[in-house]
Amino acid sequence: MREQTFDKLYSLKLHGLAQALQEQIKNPEAASLSFEDRLAILVDAQWLWRENRAVTSRLRKARLKMPASMEDINYRHQRQLDKSMMRSLASCDWVKQHHNITISGASGLGKTYLCCALLEQACRKGYTAYYASAPKFFRQLAIGYADGSFDRILSKLAKVDVLGVDDWGLAPLSEMERRHFLEVMDDRGGSRSTVLTSQFPVDNWHDLIGSPTLADAVMERILSNSYRLALSGETMRPVKKALQASGKEGA
Repeated sequence: MREQTFDKLYSLKLHGLAQALQEQIKNPEAASLSFEDRLAILVDAQWLWRENRAVTSRLRKARLKMPASMEDINYRHQRQLDKSMMRSLASCDWVKQHHNITISGASGLGKTYLCCALLEQACRKGYTAYYASAPKFFRQLAIGYADGSFDRILSKLAKVDVLGVDDWGLAPLSEMERRHFLEVMDDRGGSRSTVLTSQFPVDNWHDLIGSPTLADAVMERILSNSYRLALSGETMRPVKKALQASGKEGA
């Protein structure tokens, strides 16, 4: 009968409950607990199993460039990173309120890590996320426009709670890229959050977009209800190996 019970639990996909029940059977001390206490432990185990499975799925779909977490952000390096703001952002209220985040600074200041850490935290808080480098992002949109899947891609991006576009502005945007970017931001404005990183200061982004009319529209959607992280200082890359050796992040 015990084997039949486990077969039914796994058939119902109650894997966490089944595993916890096996542990209770092996643990003599569990017999001293009341039925309600043992049931509560089993329910908690199943809930935790489902939550961990959901987080793993969201992180896989986010396609983060690197493993990153808010807890491992390096604040020792002088790069003008506001620790209190980062702690506030860790709550992910900015995602709930559909705010954006811009991260600017020279190469080597850890913009990509911060972007991935913010997206990773969002996934752990129950939100969906998607990361893409700017070249790959615009290439995906161009391919979709060419093969007829553009509307489907836009619809998919519009449903993602947090979109991260990393290192954009390195190359001037073409007319098509400007219009595609406006469509993406227009779909997300006021209903979803976007994280953008660039080596150029936010005040220069208008010129990077080009075409004043389109630039005005794009920037209005980016900067409306946004947090700005403006990094400065020396590159962190020469000390990356030392930081990794100490168990800290290298961003």
